[in-house]
Amino acid sequence: MNKKNKKNIGTQKWDEERLVKSPYVTEKTFNLIEKENKLIFIVDEHLDKTSIKKQIKELYESDVAEVNTVRTINGKKAIIRFKEREGARQLATKLGIV
Repeated sequence: MNKKNKKNIGTQKWDEERLVKSPYVTEKTFNLIEKENKLIFIVDEHLDKTSIKKQIKELYESDVAEVNTVRTINGKKAIIRFKEREGARQLATKLGIV
């Protein structure tokens, strides 16, 4: 890895590609996309809400209004609400979820 692919999070450096791992898709997440303008991502355990918000903005060029996190058996999940009215649906379409 070269230095420009790393970010400082706290006192440790992490590889950018592994911070936001993947979207989390279930029937419930489809309802969140449609009704609440939210998407769920599996993220690195060490990320805080501010870092998640910044990564989503950089990776997907979407404005994030709010980030909530939950630790589950599948890993740490970030529930992201977007500023744009149809932001979650647009990103889900772009990622091939919908």
